[in-house]
Amino acid sequence: MAASQLKPVTSTLIPSFTTRTCCLNTALRSLTLSSHTRSFSSSPFNLNWLSPKAGESSKSRKGRPRVPTGGSTRGTTLVWGDYGLRLKNHDRRISATQLKIADATIRQRLRGMKYRLYARVSANIGVYTSGNDQRMGKGKGSFDYWCARVPVSRVLFELKGDVHEAVVRDAMRIAGNKLPGVYEFVRKSDPPMMGITKLTDGFTEEMLRRPRLDVSKVIVPGGLEDSARRMDATVGP
Repeated sequence: MAASQLKPVTSTLIPSFTTRTCCLNTALRSLTLSSHTRSFSSSPFNLNWLSPKAGESSKSRKGRPRVPTGGSTRGTTLVWGDYGLRLKNHDRRISATQLKIADATIRQRLRGMKYRLYARVSANIGVYTSGNDQRMGKGKGSFDYWCARVPVSRVLFELKGDVHEAVVRDAMRIAGNKLPGVYEFVRKSDPPMMGITKLTDGFTEEMLRRPRLDVSKVIVPGGLEDSARRMDATVGP
């Protein structure tokens, strides 16, 4: 009965759109994908973190990663996972290809295990080049690749699952070797970072945010100025 009901629909739809190619493609797509699509879904749509969906409205400048001059610990700790990979030495511009290779390296090392990998950065900055042997001027150039500006002490990847810490540490080590820069393995219990300083061993946010002392007014004990203060004044003949 269902087959008898479908025959008139297909026979009436397709011949009516055969005059135009675009309409024929639309009709065929609606007939073939109607059983596979849903009008509403409660599950979120996974966007591509290696390239923005809408592109760029204007060409991005080279720029530099944002430096929290007032002191900030944002993005230096784990949020969802138990283990992670954090940039250690200096802020860098990492391309989408390098991030993809690091992601594939972690998945290859943990193949067959139950885990979930989170990416904390996204390649949303476009890099434009004008090619070799080109004269100066005549615009910024054409699009080359997507990249991410990663500041110092920023977490790149997080992992959560039923995996031993030693195995995750080895996977993060291999992924860090694929990326430019120096990286460190972090746990959920590790303290946050402010710049390159860990908030531990007496260091607090209030201490690091305090106004810096004037070095010219500081007298070092045992220094030249301290010795001059303790010496008796000499009077000439």
